[in-house]
Amino acid sequence: MKKKIAILGSTGSIGKSTASIISKNKKDFEVVLLTTNKNLKELSKQCKKLKPKFLIINDYKSYLKFRKINQKKNFKIFNNYDSIKKIFQKKIDYAMSAISGFDGLKPTLDIIPFTKVIAIANKESLICGWNLIKKKIKKNKTYFIPVDSEHFSIWSLIKNVNEGIENIYITASGGPFLNKSNKHLKKIKPKDAIKHPNWNMGRKISIDSATLINKVFEVIEAKKIFNLNHNKFNILLHPDSYVHAIVKFKNGLSKILLHDTDMKIPIFNSIYYNEKKELKTKSLNLSKLNNLNFTKVNKKKFPSLDILNYFKNTINTLYETVLVSANDELVDLFLKKKIEFLDISKKLIMIMNLKEFKKMKSKKPLNFKQIFRLNKHVRLKTRSLCVRSRENV
Repeated sequence: MKKKIAILGSTGSIGKSTASIISKNKKDFEVVLLTTNKNLKELSKQCKKLKPKFLIINDYKSYLKFRKINQKKNFKIFNNYDSIKKIFQKKIDYAMSAISGFDGLKPTLDIIPFTKVIAIANKESLICGWNLIKKKIKKNKTYFIPVDSEHFSIWSLIKNVNEGIENIYITASGGPFLNKSNKHLKKIKPKDAIKHPNWNMGRKISIDSATLINKVFEVIEAKKIFNLNHNKFNILLHPDSYVHAIVKFKNGLSKILLHDTDMKIPIFNSIYYNEKKELKTKSLNLSKLNNLNFTKVNKKKFPSLDILNYFKNTINTLYETVLVSANDELVDLFLKKKIEFLDISKKLIMIMNLKEFKKMKSKKPLNFKQIFRLNKHVRLKTRSLCVRSRENV
């Protein structure tokens, strides 16, 4: 029997990789739903290959345009994610949540009741709304798999282990400016910051990799997913991005998980997680294996890592939403050339230290609307403070 599949954010980087795997194994799948914001060109290609039953196009103008062009096609088109409840009558087999940024949280929460397996590649959903997601997956008996390469690696290494974990090491490439001086970083332009040395990613995540804030997110995310203490986690620089996680156990053994920098590998293994299915990949890279290089992170070069200290005793609070929202806005301001590259970490720390936001450490998110309102407020506050301060320089 074919697996029924949905891809939220099918036209983004993770979504396209997921669609590619499905298109190469069509006999195994029936695509129920594809979604996008406004990338109609990519969506059209996917419709021809995957023959979905339903589409959601979140941008209204794009929705109207696509609906007009495709009036006689064999799929139904909806305009927003509230339609998920109309589309699904019973549970499908697998849903990939790959909508980028904060916008991915509500659709993720909405689709959990309608899928047997939820694979989540969206950091913001897990960081801001993990307690809401956890409650829903438990209530609906939905199986959760993290797809971010580091978290999938940790999940793979410890999924049959309930105790005895001494340390977990998450690796970081260091981004495109690892070997650049701080003087050089003052002159960085957006076009330079989005050029990741190993991964082909979207603009936002590429900037997060360059500042290393993505590793702050990943540690916070891992604490929540695996229910482990803050002091269990360490970040190591590993420029080749060949090893994605290392777990040291209390019995003296350590395990590492490595694979090429191709997100199709964790995605494929999340789709076929309990099946014996082969994925054609490159041979083991002995050159990289014989030259594994791990070093500690220089926090003077990556000051964003100091933010982890703010979360030592904080988990599942609205303070995580402050972090994600402020960073989102700062990255956006940098991409629009409103602030400098070094301002991202500097101003993020400033925002995190505001009294009105530090109060959020004691408040747990109760629902999506609460998180949404805070996200909007933090972004407006960040823009107001950072753009105004720059104009006054």
